[in-house]
Amino acid sequence: MYRFLLSRQWVILTLVALLLIPTMIRLGIWQMHRYEERTARNQLVSAALSADPVPVERLTSPGHTVTTGERYHNVTAKGRFDTDDEVVVRRRTNSDDEVGYHVLTPFVLTDGKVLLVNRGWIPANGPSQTAFPKIPAPPGGLITVTGRLMPDETTAASGIKDLKGLPDRQIMLINSAQEARRLGVQVLGGYVVQTAPEPKGDTPELIGSPGSEDAALNYAYAIQWWLFAAGVPVGWVVLVRRERRDRQAAQAERTTTESEPATV
Repeated sequence: MYRFLLSRQWVILTLVALLLIPTMIRLGIWQMHRYEERTARNQLVSAALSADPVPVERLTSPGHTVTTGERYHNVTAKGRFDTDDEVVVRRRTNSDDEVGYHVLTPFVLTDGKVLLVNRGWIPANGPSQTAFPKIPAPPGGLITVTGRLMPDETTAASGIKDLKGLPDRQIMLINSAQEARRLGVQVLGGYVVQTAPEPKGDTPELIGSPGSEDAALNYAYAIQWWLFAAGVPVGWVVLVRRERRDRQAAQAERTTTESEPATV
């Protein structure tokens, strides 16, 4: 009655079903891992953003690599901006996805070390891409800056190519080691995204807080893949029963036809 399962068509269908089940289970497990990773990241970011600011030198120092736990932590620094060595970071977007620059200004601490401060976004409104844009001046004199600590940018982590031969005072990536070589001074590892004081005239445009990753979507995808995996054998059984029923009906019809007396 089930000898049709040995046919080429049904053997192929059964093998495909057997391959789909573990594949869908693995995809569900991968989505669950992504859910756990995103949930952990959201918790770290939330904890860092809600923590009280601490002096920046408690978390970083020259040559230090900012860790995942230190990222986004609120820090303060006392010193003065050095606009003579200011640079802009190319191909950066604002909250409206407009392309422009990030303004990276060295901040000289009271002990002489330098902290890189990302003061925010400005539009690319210069006469050309090679011309240095006009940048609003930061507050002068000795001030206290507050911001979010960030790790050095790399091509591997950001996907941004570190292009060479750029116009003067323009860079692609914010990297404290590279800036230390350019400036010839001790530069604290990582950089700070400024949150206070707010700029006059709202420019440069301060960079907004990082958003939460949609971890719930990965959880839903995991459940979805596991439901698909459970549905494959159910669907296979339904198809087998339908095929058996159709074959029985066809056989019964043939038997009835053969048993009817011939008419003259």
